[in-house]
Amino acid sequence: MDVTEFEELIDRLGEDLSLWPDDRRLPAEALLARSPAAQALLEEALVLRRALAAPPMRAPAGLADRIVAAAAKMQDDTAEPRTEGETAGS
Repeated sequence: MDVTEFEELIDRLGEDLSLWPDDRRLPAEALLARSPAAQALLEEALVLRRALAAPPMRAPAGLADRIVAAAAKMQDDTAEPRTEGETAGS
């Protein structure tokens, strides 16, 4: 087994080698024992699985309201006509 085949098997069978059929698992374990590239692929798959299994992150309370208010203020600030040399808030 080479690293490319190992990567394809991770994509198809998942990162838990204990669930792989013996005819795939045994060569994969042998490859892992000698290949840093295969080890890195397996670690990436494990990290991805943990990230996907983690609970979703929530925005802080009121964040959407603060964004809308800031956008409205920016729009108001740019909508005011100014004379030459005048700045916002003057």
